[in-house]
Amino acid sequence: MRITTILFLNLFLGFIFSQPALSNEKLIDQVIMGEHRDPNFTMRDRYRHPKETLEFFGITPEKSVVEITPGFGWYAEILAPLLRENGMYIYASYKLNEGINPFFIKVENAFKEKMQQHPSIYDKLNWVHFEAKNPRLSPDGPIDAVLTFRNVHNWAQAGTIESMFVGFYDVLKPGGMLGLVEHRAKPGTPLENQIKSGYMTEKFVIQMAESVGFRLDAKSEINANPKDTKDYAGGVWNLLPNLRNIADEDKDKMVDIGESDRMTLRFVKD
Repeated sequence: MRITTILFLNLFLGFIFSQPALSNEKLIDQVIMGEHRDPNFTMRDRYRHPKETLEFFGITPEKSVVEITPGFGWYAEILAPLLRENGMYIYASYKLNEGINPFFIKVENAFKEKMQQHPSIYDKLNWVHFEAKNPRLSPDGPIDAVLTFRNVHNWAQAGTIESMFVGFYDVLKPGGMLGLVEHRAKPGTPLENQIKSGYMTEKFVIQMAESVGFRLDAKSEINANPKDTKDYAGGVWNLLPNLRNIADEDKDKMVDIGESDRMTLRFVKD
C-alpha cells in the first residue's frame, strides 16, 4: 500500500508540474485536492480558506517561502508540494533546547513522521531551527516571503514579538512580503487581555510590523468570521479546532460559530 501511495504521489506531482499552461490558481487547486493531505486538515479548509489566502499573499510556485512554526503541517501539506519543483519551502521551528515545552518536541516528531510517510512531497523541504530572541530563518540568504499563521499571540506572551518581526524583516529580499494571519481582537482591547485571550488587535500587529520597517500593503477579510463574539472564558481556545473545556451540551453551539475571526495582512519590505 505504501509503495502504491508513493508511486501515485510521484505521478501526481509530475503531472502538476509538467503542465506549462496551468495557472497558479489551478496549481494551488490541484495541490489542495491532493490525496497526501490529512483528512483532519482538509475538513478545515472551509474555515481557513487556503487557496484565497495564498493567492492574496501572492505565493506562486517559483517563490522562496519560510513558514514560521508550521506545527503539525497544516499549510506545509500545501506549500511543500506547491514550491517543490521551482521554489523553496522552509519549515522554521524552535530550537529544541533544554527546558523547551515538550509540546514542541511532540510537534516536531509528528511532522518528521509525516515527512517519512510522504517522501515525494517533502524531499526538498528545508528545515531551520531558530531562537525566538534572535531568529535566523533561512539557510541560503534572503527570500521572497515569510508566512505566519495564528502565532503572534504566542510571541506577545513570551516577550519575543519584536525580535520575531525583526527576524522576518531581515530574512526578506527588498520588496519581499510578510503574510500574516492572526486571531482578531475587538479594537481597544488592552494588551494584557489580548495575550490572555489569544486575540490580538489589528492596530497592535500593524504597529509592531511598521516599527521594524514594514509597510502595510493590503488587508483582506478572507478569514473574517462575524459569528465570533470573542468573549469566551477560555479565549480563542474555546473555539474550533480545540473546543477546550467546552461542556458537551455547549459543543454544538461552539461548532456552529466555527473557527476564529482573523485578520489577514500583507506587509512589504521596501
